[in-house]
Amino acid sequence: MGDRNTASSRKVNETARAVLADLLLQEFSDPRLELITVTDVRVSKDRSVATVLVSSSPEQYDDTLAGLESAKGRLRSLLGKELGWRVTPDLRFVIDIGVDHAQEIDAYLRGEDS
Repeated sequence: MGDRNTASSRKVNETARAVLADLLLQEFSDPRLELITVTDVRVSKDRSVATVLVSSSPEQYDDTLAGLESAKGRLRSLLGKELGWRVTPDLRFVIDIGVDHAQEIDAYLRGEDS
């Protein structure tokens, strides 16, 4: 677990995040993937699994996950070509609800409580 904080693992995670974000923006036309942000990627130490945290509007969570699952095979293939790692990680998608909570707190603090 402590390996996640090493400079090397941070670089691996950030590289994977940047590549995935770019691929989703450039290579996919699925409307379910248009308004999402890749907030973080956590690549396992052996690089066999990448947990991809994404944010979208709460009412789009189900569509976002369905779109990502639909694109998973092609996305993984393109990611493997782009990264050139010996192992291309299996992709697991998770909604990053922390972004939504931060926005709710910000709105509350501004007095915009809904």
